[in-house]
Amino acid sequence: MKQIKIAYIGGGSKAWARVFMTDLALADDLSGEIALYDIDTAAAVRNQQIGGHINEAPQTKSVWNYTVCAELGQALDGADFVICSILPGTFDEMESDVHLPEEYGIFQPVGDTVGPGGVLRAMRTVPIYEGFARAVKAHCPEAWVINLTNPMTACTKTLFDVFPEIKAFGCCHEVFHAQDFLCCAAKEMLGIPRPDRHELVTDVCGINHFTWITEANYRGIDLLKLLPDFISRYYGSGYCSRKGAAPDDFRGDPFQCGNKVKMDLFRRFGVLAAAGDRHLAEFMSRPWYLGDRGAAERWLFHLTSVAYRKKDCAEKIAASMRLASGEMQPHVVHSDEEIVELMRALLGMIPPTVSNANVINVGQMPDLPLGSVTETNCVFSCNSLKPVTAKRLPGEVNALVLRNAVNIENLCRGIRARDMRVIFEAFVNQPLCDGLSTAQAEALFGRMTAATEPYLTAYYPSLSL
Repeated sequence: MKQIKIAYIGGGSKAWARVFMTDLALADDLSGEIALYDIDTAAAVRNQQIGGHINEAPQTKSVWNYTVCAELGQALDGADFVICSILPGTFDEMESDVHLPEEYGIFQPVGDTVGPGGVLRAMRTVPIYEGFARAVKAHCPEAWVINLTNPMTACTKTLFDVFPEIKAFGCCHEVFHAQDFLCCAAKEMLGIPRPDRHELVTDVCGINHFTWITEANYRGIDLLKLLPDFISRYYGSGYCSRKGAAPDDFRGDPFQCGNKVKMDLFRRFGVLAAAGDRHLAEFMSRPWYLGDRGAAERWLFHLTSVAYRKKDCAEKIAASMRLASGEMQPHVVHSDEEIVELMRALLGMIPPTVSNANVINVGQMPDLPLGSVTETNCVFSCNSLKPVTAKRLPGEVNALVLRNAVNIENLCRGIRARDMRVIFEAFVNQPLCDGLSTAQAEALFGRMTAATEPYLTAYYPSLSL
């Protein structure tokens, strides 16, 4: 059994950490230390206690030593892998990110990647990631750094900007859901048992939360050719690829959707948008799918309020406390996440593995700026990650992706220089800001920066334009 050290930045995570911990517990060829670091030490201690209970579960195959570190450097020293999973600020800050723009007719289903909310979240997060990159360089420069924090593209790019030699990539599971959608189409249109998504061979490219599947093959069958008839059946009613779920379940579960945006985009462009509809809509000009408050429901997805997120967070904290105390037992089962398998591939413990990842563009997407962060298939092998050159997107789709990619590049440049004017230009050029006058955009930007000012003043000499 191979012994490794994992540094977990954001080790007080209320949800994803437990998924990762249980997946590690089921890896019978890995063990070692998980060093939990979080500015919320009490949350990290709870995860340490939960880890102890996972170690004792009958299903567990691998026991890990969970430690809580008061200092970031202590967690990073000697690490083989670094997981970054943080919430920049609190949900109070996210409340202004998401809901202030509604006064200007801008409705954001997520608000953490692009759009006005994505810009403000990047302003809070990128300076923190500058510090993470410097700390990795000082304490564990050879470690593999896996970023899970949104905005994924800006955070991952910052790691490379500050430490160009860093071995880092961003992981996101949105593509997996699109692969599940394709498996449902294969089942229905071919009259076969539903395939597992791992049986598909897909070509994926774009930027995080705005990725596209340009090819999809199952045992020699071109699945994209099945979609026109499949979509014709379900375009009106919507289709949910989650087993046992219905298209209108989004009304009770904001993370569900009827995939109507995905189907609409395929009808227009002939390639499959790979993220969930909540994310996809935010990359488009506002009138397309978010022209008014009721538009999301007509397109069968949810505007996730921050009030819901606060309630959900409180429930997760309560569950963490019950798990930490032993009142509730951990559910140790494999998730659909791939991070542990990617780690095993990077350690040379399994054959080379292909999965989508966010890394610096060195030509795998030749139509996007070199040096930007793109999401494509990558080959993971022993201490090696190599992006796979992707099939080119149709020109009209590439234009949509390029606009957002350049916005993120300019936003990162502005944040790095602490130049509010450059940041504002990236803000006003967000597709969701289409239709705002310059005066309206300046007013909204000023109100949003003021609302999250306590988290910005440590990094920005001035918030004035």
